[in-house]
Amino acid sequence: MLLSILPQVLVDGLTLGFMYAVVALGYTMVYGILEFINFAHGEIFMVGAFVGTEVLLISDSLGVLQGMNPFVALFLTLIIAMIFTGALGVLIERVAYRPLRSAPRLVPLISAIGVSFLLQDLVRFTEALARNEFYLNSPTLFSGAIPLGGNVSISIKGIIVIVLAIILMFALNMFVNKTKWGIAMRAVAQDQSTASLMSINVDKVIMLTFLIGSSLGGATGVLFAQNYGTIDPYIGFILGMKAFTAAVLGGIGNIRGAMIGGVLLGLLEALAGAYMGPLTDGAFGAEYKDVFAFAILILVLLFKPEGLFGEAVKEKV
Repeated sequence: MLLSILPQVLVDGLTLGFMYAVVALGYTMVYGILEFINFAHGEIFMVGAFVGTEVLLISDSLGVLQGMNPFVALFLTLIIAMIFTGALGVLIERVAYRPLRSAPRLVPLISAIGVSFLLQDLVRFTEALARNEFYLNSPTLFSGAIPLGGNVSISIKGIIVIVLAIILMFALNMFVNKTKWGIAMRAVAQDQSTASLMSINVDKVIMLTFLIGSSLGGATGVLFAQNYGTIDPYIGFILGMKAFTAAVLGGIGNIRGAMIGGVLLGLLEALAGAYMGPLTDGAFGAEYKDVFAFAILILVLLFKPEGLFGEAVKEKV
């Protein structure tokens, strides 16, 4: 019985894992350059989910969605959400982080937490004012599932999440490794002072990092809303923490590590949710899968704090 559901659990875990991976990229990009954890990144993901849902709801109420190709509708929604969250990320960096760049590390961290709560309340207030509620159901663009054999199937929405996540991660990897701006990012991540002496505009590189990371978070928010249907202003907190866990698992600051860490965490969480209850004779049910995810974070920090693919930092004497 337990083995019979394993393929379906793995399929569901992959879908979840790829979402974690894309959000984790935002954490790891900012940390790689500033050595700073942007704890507001989960809320940027949440804002992307609300922007995408509002675009679809308004389009549906105006009759624009009727007869429109769902792939075109999703593409346009992704573009709008990415532009909005990218601009939001740049604004947050300029207002809340840049003035504190030379401050002790705890100060920008507190600022990030403050921005996180601010975004939650702004979205809640705006939605309550506009719709008299802040729990939204996203219009479904895709329905149905594709059988994979036996009792295993994957939803069309799940396929789209995985495919788009792979495309976004591949495009980011190519950008960082093959383009002039990507090389500048890696130079700034290695040594900001030396990079500035080599005529690299450090402020622009950091701004671009926030722009790209926030855009990816917004796109993932749209995919999340499509895949799970219901969103609220608090979805960014738990998912953001799990994406941060994925970034730490893969090696914070390591882009490829964040990708792999996200997929691994999604698979482990799906396995925990499916098997924890039967294996513990009901003592721990599927609701403990979040505890399982954060237990992984604690174990990684205890035994391999640099992550699975990170490099241990050696102190210079």
